[in-house]
Amino acid sequence: MTPRVAAGVGDRLLDRALATAVGRAGAPGRIRFTELQLYYEMCRVLRPFHAAPRRLPLTPAPPVRYERFEEALRRHGAVPGLLAPASASGSASASALREPSEPDLHDYGLPRLLVCQSRQVARMLLANDVHLEAACPVFAADDLPLDPRLVTGLGRADGATVHVLHDASVDGIALTARVRDAVPGVRVSSMGLVPRHATALHLISPRGPAPGPGPLTLPAGLEARERDWLAEGRFAEVESVPPARLLRTVLRLVRGPRTPSHSVWTGLRELRTTGFMTWPTNQPGDTGTKGDKPATRDAVQG
Repeated sequence: MTPRVAAGVGDRLLDRALATAVGRAGAPGRIRFTELQLYYEMCRVLRPFHAAPRRLPLTPAPPVRYERFEEALRRHGAVPGLLAPASASGSASASALREPSEPDLHDYGLPRLLVCQSRQVARMLLANDVHLEAACPVFAADDLPLDPRLVTGLGRADGATVHVLHDASVDGIALTARVRDAVPGVRVSSMGLVPRHATALHLISPRGPAPGPGPLTLPAGLEARERDWLAEGRFAEVESVPPARLLRTVLRLVRGPRTPSHSVWTGLRELRTTGFMTWPTNQPGDTGTKGDKPATRDAVQG
């Protein structure tokens, strides 16, 4: 077989995998998703290690380069549910939260707030109305420092919490400490990711440059194998979590255990009927699947 023919077969395989990924990424309920989330969904179609038993610690490498995915995406054409790049659509939703039209909005207590390492993840959560479903403003890490009025509102609410959603990477894990410095006196809780989440969920894990010489500044709660994983330059992005699973997890952890109620605000109603499978934590109410060993949620809070 000539190289040209072989390349054509590869293109057809990628096109079929992308078509399958498009259907999966938006299910159920017409979820909005980012381009990177679609890429990782296509990787799961091509290399379905996510279906392996969770007791097997797997973090497979991407089976296809991102450039090949972009070529397939151009061949595919318009994708329902795919969010436009941030440079094209901006962050109007986040801006609206920062500058509310009601002048007295900041006079009330703010019980919770979510900071995402990735602006694209923050945009995806906003596009799926998570801020309305969870009654929780959503910001990106590059919005720090927060508006002082928001910090004051957090201080007015008893037990207010700032949740941090970050990648399983050296920089991502360090974000929790940055946020804690930005909101002194307010509880800051990391909801992950950390390497143990990536291995339990079999997330696609690219490899970047290894950290520089010298000891890594990491929370004491990380296990030795997690430190070794990070020292190899491995990382797993929040966008590698399937979109529906990411939405369920964020809603569950931000709202805390409660009986789900009907909401007219969001298109996520179908998610509440599909069951909840989160990455392992020891948060009250999280039981995981049968045979899973819960991971320590406080491991990334130090």
